[in-house]
Amino acid sequence: MSDALSYLLKARPEAMGSYFKFLKEAGTHLDVKTRDLISVITKVDVQTEKGLRQYLARALRDGCTPNEIIDALLMAFPTLGLAKIVWAVDIILDMDIPDFHAAVLGSEPAWHDLGALDDVPLEAPTYLKADHRSLFVYRTAEAVQVYDSLCPHQVTNIPKLAIEGHRLTCPKHEWAFDLETGDCIAKGDRPLKAFEHKVEDGRLLGFW
Repeated sequence: MSDALSYLLKARPEAMGSYFKFLKEAGTHLDVKTRDLISVITKVDVQTEKGLRQYLARALRDGCTPNEIIDALLMAFPTLGLAKIVWAVDIILDMDIPDFHAAVLGSEPAWHDLGALDDVPLEAPTYLKADHRSLFVYRTAEAVQVYDSLCPHQVTNIPKLAIEGHRLTCPKHEWAFDLETGDCIAKGDRPLKAFEHKVEDGRLLGFW
């Protein structure tokens, strides 16, 4: 939310409260993904970068695919125009979301080799890169966890230097996560995305 909207909520809480209630109830009969796609389009229409990043992350989290988001933008071409769509795609590319690169390549979800399991130390968070995706891996004697490096808040790529012990803190808005569980332990309310994984012939594989 912008500083201006925050100010208006404090200055005119009844009026602004009614406005936000209207927005919330206006999509009562829409499925979640349709509402998310419309929200993305509205942020592109007014060219609000912060809002686009936030609602794009929500759309992806709620199950919208990159191809569905691209199609939604192109279907809105008559009202958005090419300049706004290009503006939005520039921001999406700047966010460096691996799934959008996969959509361009037309690749389907598959197993990816993350390296030898023995190279992943016990009880010490490890940062890996595999097939254009950054990951955090946490291994114990009993189990392995493989997490996406993208913060669930605004899809910010969290760097290796953000690791402090078992704690991972996104540098953008300070959402913090416990790498043993993936749970968000400060600022936010959503966990890191965990990838399906398996071990074959001593190799750790991740699925995306």
